[in-house]
Amino acid sequence: MLSIIGFATILTIVILLLKGRISPIIGLVLVPIIGALIAGFGIAEIGGFFSEGIDKVINVVIMFIFAILFFGIMQDAGLFDPIINKMIAITRGNVVAVAVGTVFIAAIAHLEGSGASTFLITIPALLPLYKRLKMSPYLLLLLVGTSASILNMLPWAGPLGRTAAVLGLDPTELWRPLIPLQIIGLFLLTCMALILGIREKRRIALLRETESSQDEVAAAQEYAESSYQKEKDISLARPKLLWVNLLLTLGMIGMLVWGIIPAGFIFMIFLSIALLLNYSKVDDQMARIKAHAPNALLMASIILAAGSFLGILGGTGMLNSIAVDMVKILPAFIVPYLHLIIGAFGVPFELILNTDAYYFALLPVVEQIVVTYGVESVTAAYSMIIGNIIGTFVSPFSPALWLALGLAGCEMGKHIRYSIFWVWGFSLVLMVVAIVLGIIAL
Repeated sequence: MLSIIGFATILTIVILLLKGRISPIIGLVLVPIIGALIAGFGIAEIGGFFSEGIDKVINVVIMFIFAILFFGIMQDAGLFDPIINKMIAITRGNVVAVAVGTVFIAAIAHLEGSGASTFLITIPALLPLYKRLKMSPYLLLLLVGTSASILNMLPWAGPLGRTAAVLGLDPTELWRPLIPLQIIGLFLLTCMALILGIREKRRIALLRETESSQDEVAAAQEYAESSYQKEKDISLARPKLLWVNLLLTLGMIGMLVWGIIPAGFIFMIFLSIALLLNYSKVDDQMARIKAHAPNALLMASIILAAGSFLGILGGTGMLNSIAVDMVKILPAFIVPYLHLIIGAFGVPFELILNTDAYYFALLPVVEQIVVTYGVESVTAAYSMIIGNIIGTFVSPFSPALWLALGLAGCEMGKHIRYSIFWVWGFSLVLMVVAIVLGIIAL
């Protein structure tokens, strides 16, 4: 019964988000409370689950608030203008080249292993370029998220750490066989970016046929300049402080990678420095904070709501119960191949299970079952990791994705509809490659 209630709760939220019937905050707060009440938990107990969930996300919330403010200030000051202009000059309005470049920029940014940092670095820098060229921001999310997912196989990223804890292995031992798969994965993603870039180029060309008779490149460059001037208040730009702001941003990223102090504290410090350097008057400083506060507060609200959601579903035991019972109801003849089946449906699982439930609740059960049929533990683990990891950033349970959506001005439902086909297909291709390489032994 607990599994049924939990599954119904999650499914209700996913469906409502996909159809755009409710805001994320309402769905993540009210629906789990109703589910917990139906399951027989009291208000006091639910309040305790809420507190536990909030405790887990509060540091992330702090980071999000000050990170959005910091990058907003850098955007106002014109830090990304030269980067965008250089990319425009190199690509000459070539949509395909921009799509391919996005893959490599995101891969480099995700070397740290943090999805939030990756989105904070890539989206503010690339989104204006996408807007100038009339490229879809959902394509940006798809390419950045998939590239980051491939790099998420690094030992200091979350999935391998969780898996290593379950299997009692060193994360680097799990990672070494995955290195060739990561290289091949980036190559395949580049090919996919080419295909998507060509498709996007055709879409934009059709769009421009109704707007202008100019050739494609000239239209892109003209749109870039006119759109940019409309969107940006040039009085806020600080071109003389370009290198100072660049060094400040690089120093901030270096501190994030170093990890000696909490990320939220880092963004607090560097936001304060950025305001002092670029806007010396108190009124200007407050105006910049007020300008970007709505986005920061919206993201903070959503992440806190997600913390409440995860706290309630985790505290009630619904997530663990779902993971265990889903395995029990499967037909016996498919049990020896259970790891492959779960892996093949790893991306859809991201829509109904959070990462912790998948790796800490579902993986141990599947591994224990298939081992009795002669399947090695690492094979079971690789099947589930590779099949699931590419879907990390199409999951409504990923706090970093909510940040990315806020930065890009996108909606969760539209993002899932735009990306799910490509992401799931890409994960299945990677599983086939892993089987060919012998990473997943049959």
